[in-house]
This record gives sequence, structure tokens and C-alpha cells, in this order.
Amino acid sequence: MMAKRTALTVDKILGCILAGGQSRRMGGGDKSLLDVGGKSMLDVILDRLSAQVSEIVLNANGDPDRFAKFHLPVIPDPVGDYAGPLAGVLAGLTHAKAQRPDVSHVVSIAGDTPFFPTNLVDRLCSSVPADKPVIALASSSSKLHPVFGLWPVALKDDLHTWLETGQSGKVLAFVDRHDSVEVSFDPDPATGLDPFFNANKPDDLATVRDTLSSRIS
Repeated sequence: MMAKRTALTVDKILGCILAGGQSRRMGGGDKSLLDVGGKSMLDVILDRLSAQVSEIVLNANGDPDRFAKFHLPVIPDPVGDYAGPLAGVLAGLTHAKAQRPDVSHVVSIAGDTPFFPTNLVDRLCSSVPADKPVIALASSSSKLHPVFGLWPVALKDDLHTWLETGQSGKVLAFVDRHDSVEVSFDPDPATGLDPFFNANKPDDLATVRDTLSSRIS
């Protein structure tokens, strides 16, 4: 008889919003703080994520005071100079290991993607065992979205060494070293958009604003 797999629970998950990039295609600044119709993109993301995890941290570089109104721990990249999303994942894993030893996994969320699935964390958690370090990555329309992942805290030291020794900052280069699973998501039924539509450019930001406006009206 096959043993029942131990399930991950929400209290073992730390949410980490990755907002540490330089937003070059948006003209610089913090994309997550851009107004999307009376509120910031970060407000929208927090509304979605706070219903899925019990604790959230924000990965961002520079002066943390610009995020003071959100009352979140703001943790910078622990390695490199804007070393990419893997450095943000490492920030979350490092915080969890130091401050929340009861947390076993960190779920990473892009700070420019406001329509990510409302069942993202549940689906990622149900796809991996609780007692083995398996990474889960989200996908949609046959495209992988490696910034949206579930990361075992047990991989923190390996990721730190990987980045400190100058290995590739590409997420999949690191993921390929470990066991991983892909979890596919359908289009957002409320918007018709890909659930991982992100605001990289001004035109994308306009789409986000129009979509949110149509949902309110």
C-alpha cells in the first residue's frame, strides 16, 4: 500500500514579492508602486497574495522607506548588484531560515504581475512533497513562468553558493540542478488574460489599468 504523501500547509509558506529589478523598459523606478487606478500595483498583488499565505515579505533594493505604508519586512538582495530574480528568491529563503525556522518553503511572486491565480499557492503546494526539496514552477499556455515558484528553504545554502560563485543568474539554470515540477494554469476567468500577464512596458501598464477599471465598473 502506498504511503500517503505529507501535505504542505499555509503556515509553512512565506510569500515573497520580487520587486528588486530596475524596471528599465518602464523607464526606471518601482513598477510595483505605479498607480493602476486609485491604488498601486503592489496593493493589487497584496490583495491576491494575502488570501493565500499567512506572512509576506517584499524583496526590494534601495531605501526601504518608500514601502513603509505597506508595513512589510523589506529585504534587499543578499548577493550581487541587481542580480536578478534568483537573488530575490535567495533573499526570501534567507529571511525564512533566519526569522521563521518553522517555514519550509517560500513562494515567489513577481511585483509586476497583478492577475496571478488566486489558487496559485494551493496548486503549487499540492504538487510537491512536504518532506523532499522539490521546486514547483508555474506555467500557462505552454510557457514556463519561473519567477512564480515554490522554493524549499532547504535549498538556501546551495542557491547562495551558486550566486556567490558567479554561476548563471537565470532561474532555470539553477532549477535544473534539482528536482522540479511544472504546474499549469488556465487563463484568468475574470479578465481573459494570461494569469501571468506582466506590466513590462507602458502599454502593458495601460492594459492593467483598463482591465482593473472594467472589473470595477
